[in-house]
Amino acid sequence: MEAQRPLLSVAGLSKAFFVPQGVIHAVRDVSFNISAGETVGLVGESGCGKSTLGRLIIRLYQPDQGSICLKGVDISRLGRDELRPFRHAMQMIFQDPYASLNPRKTAGQTIESPLIVHGIGTPAERKDRVKWLMSRVGLQPEMTNRYPHEFSGGQRQRIGIARALALSPKLIVCDEPVSALDVSVQAQVINLLAEIQAELNLAYLFVSHDLSVVAHVASRVIVMYLGSFVEMANTVDLWLRPVHPYTQALINSVPIADLDRKKLQTRAFLKGDIPSLLNPPPGCNFHTRCPYTIDRCRTEKPGLRLVNPSDHWVACHLADGTNSNLNGRKSPEETRVEESDSQIHSR
Repeated sequence: MEAQRPLLSVAGLSKAFFVPQGVIHAVRDVSFNISAGETVGLVGESGCGKSTLGRLIIRLYQPDQGSICLKGVDISRLGRDELRPFRHAMQMIFQDPYASLNPRKTAGQTIESPLIVHGIGTPAERKDRVKWLMSRVGLQPEMTNRYPHEFSGGQRQRIGIARALALSPKLIVCDEPVSALDVSVQAQVINLLAEIQAELNLAYLFVSHDLSVVAHVASRVIVMYLGSFVEMANTVDLWLRPVHPYTQALINSVPIADLDRKKLQTRAFLKGDIPSLLNPPPGCNFHTRCPYTIDRCRTEKPGLRLVNPSDHWVACHLADGTNSNLNGRKSPEETRVEESDSQIHSR
């Protein structure tokens, strides 16, 4: 039973923030699971609620509704002292590798802090642990006495990764961990995360606005729009056969380096701005930007439905239940299935 139980199970999770202008519904009734050793990607435009969801999972925010079960225990309503034992199992890597570090603490002090808070080891054992962690993330142990401003952006993110690993967690929420880094450094950090995952059997919730990065690291992908999930599928199926128009638009927005392929592909882009979370549209949140809107979309919010046997879920009234077509229409991505498939598997 323990082997079959997901490491993380989220059900009906919602979070709203009260501001002077009204109420912002940042996360609305979302549910998903993550198994041990699995990487689940969470993608969407800025402001869709991705980071809020990550902070809810590790209980930096208190959820309004729903449950968060970690290793079979609902932690969504636990108080500070009750939650402390579960902090070992879940940690977070933040987006900004400078803002997430205390400028008055050395790298060694930053990495050692979780060990001190949880009373783990003697001072000598903690020092040895810090040196090992720094070495494991590609930093010289001699750098323990340096301050954040003495490191590059990529090195600072490695310190953040070492801090997240200090308590030997089972789940790490990676909140845009490479978006603030140069492209070459991004590849190094992604490869480091993959190596550590394989070595320690970690589970990742990888939050990003870049679908191409998520496609490289995740086995499953969740697409989020205005606080709700609009599509969930395994990475290859979602990349090759996206069903929701928003997912198709995200894939179309990925830059194409091959000029010949770029000339051949028809790319349809979204029009209009993202609606305000203070005043979201009725019915389907996406209907104000969707080129295939029908009357039902304007009044009835679609729920996630299974569109093929490969665990592909879509929230769209026009989704065909048997294939990846939408209302009899072929996806624009169908024209590049074979080429994209070879690219994904070559990764």
